[in-house]
Amino acid sequence: MSGTRVLVAGASIAGPALAHWLRRRGAEVTVVERAPALRPGGQAVDARGVTKEVIRRMGLDPAVRAACTQTIGAHTVDVDGNVLETYRADDDGGDGFIAEIEILRGDLSQVLYDDTRDGVEYVFGDRIAELTQDTDGVDVAFAGGDRRRFELVVGADGLHSALRTMVFGPHEQFVRHLGHVLAFYSVPNEFGLDKWLIEYQESGRSAGLRPIQDATRAMAMFSFPAADLVVDYRDIAAQKRLLRKRMAGMGWLTPAILAHLDDTPDFYLDQVAQVVMDRWSSGRVGLLGDAAFSSSPMSGQGTGLALVGAYLLAGELAAAGWDPEAGFAAYEGRMRSFVQANQEIARLNARSRDVSGPDAEPGPDFTGEWFAELVERAINGVELPDFAGVRDSGAGRTADHLAGEP
Repeated sequence: MSGTRVLVAGASIAGPALAHWLRRRGAEVTVVERAPALRPGGQAVDARGVTKEVIRRMGLDPAVRAACTQTIGAHTVDVDGNVLETYRADDDGGDGFIAEIEILRGDLSQVLYDDTRDGVEYVFGDRIAELTQDTDGVDVAFAGGDRRRFELVVGADGLHSALRTMVFGPHEQFVRHLGHVLAFYSVPNEFGLDKWLIEYQESGRSAGLRPIQDATRAMAMFSFPAADLVVDYRDIAAQKRLLRKRMAGMGWLTPAILAHLDDTPDFYLDQVAQVVMDRWSSGRVGLLGDAAFSSSPMSGQGTGLALVGAYLLAGELAAAGWDPEAGFAAYEGRMRSFVQANQEIARLNARSRDVSGPDAEPGPDFTGEWFAELVERAINGVELPDFAGVRDSGAGRTADHLAGEP
């Protein structure tokens, strides 16, 4: 038994996924989450390529697929609802624009939590207030008053990571905005939506609806350009006012969807942004997921980066005998080019949504062979070692379902 004590900040996707693998490698894991409970809803997230293999190795393929949105495909439509383009979930082997594994962020978070809750300590409604590290460990003071010592600390607390700010520097130093804002919230399914995502675009803005497992409801999606906008990600009322203002006058079903804005239980709005850092660790503190390398929702691969990163980080730390310098360095070495490919995909997609004008640069040409190669690197461009010889306890509520796990 390693017994290495690891504190993970964040209980969305990256944090519980890392907890799964750390526990299987023999660590004692605590996950702290500032929210009082798991956060429901959110945007639909996808698993493509190598990410599906990570889910299989976790033993969670049946649970994840059972919680999927069951989306068949997507239509882009004109202002009258006439179909312009169609994409199917089985295109490109299930790794296309609509992935075969598509699940609401909150539902995937629940699957990961259910899998780890028996072997991992979860602390909700608290956060890291202060930490001090030395050559042997990290002393952590929690906002709730508790003080504890860990061998390693990992920030998996998202784009607005408080731990990243605490250890690496201010938010503005690492966050790169891509000039757009996205919003998501659930609405009653009064639009006849039936397993097909529908999206309408107008003057650089978009409005859409996508199915979720509860057929009586749907997920509303909006995006609009906002190059220099600063959004207070905790002021929900201000965010709703902003959304109404920016979507005013838009056609299609937009007014009917906005009519449910005040009644939704799960509103989310934020800038489309990436995190770009020269390194993802400092001593015994490391970063994972959006906190380290957000690719933004424009990549369609943020969840994939989190799940693959969790597998590699836990494996490399264990393979290095829990030595932070060697383990973090090996993790970064394996992930860096994979991250860069996905961030490039997102930047290209953001550019394609920019409003055209006489002085605008031409949009990217997605038909070239270069783009197909970039997509392949973004989906499958990372090796998953089997970490032969590294302890695997098979911990986790569904680990007995593993088949052929290395």
